[in-house]
Amino acid sequence: MFYEMRRKRQLLTLDECNNILKNGTSGVLALSGGDSFPYAVPLSYVYSGSSIYFHSALTGHKTSLIQKFPKASFCVIGSDNVMPLEYTTYFSSVIVFGEIHIVEDKDKKMAAIKELAVKYAPLEEENKMQSVINNEWERFCIIELAIKHISGKKAKELINPGNIKK
Repeated sequence: MFYEMRRKRQLLTLDECNNILKNGTSGVLALSGGDSFPYAVPLSYVYSGSSIYFHSALTGHKTSLIQKFPKASFCVIGSDNVMPLEYTTYFSSVIVFGEIHIVEDKDKKMAAIKELAVKYAPLEEENKMQSVINNEWERFCIIELAIKHISGKKAKELINPGNIKK
């Protein structure tokens, strides 16, 4: 179902993938465009271990595609250090594949939006955060990408960091 990585030495461990997903601040969600072009959109997110959650407007191109085509991928770049003298980049990235849908359960929606709020506004007081959520509650939806497969890769130069040219 999923392609095996050709350069297996560069494969990230599941722990490394989880670390990138946990600490990343944005990624690119890729959706099928049906008869149209594929649709890829950068988004903030929160990673729960088995799912990735996003917030979104209630309507629009993204939500329309999600309702029609429930398979998606999401890519997060963990590092991207350009090395001009070597004509390369020292990178790490993760791609997640899964089934995507709009969360209808109010408790699950509330839990996800709180996780997003804590991730992106960690110093905010809880009652202020809850007040903002309550004011915006009817104007957004939560989208869940239920993870089926995770794949991560790093630059070959990062396999043995002691060998990196300076």
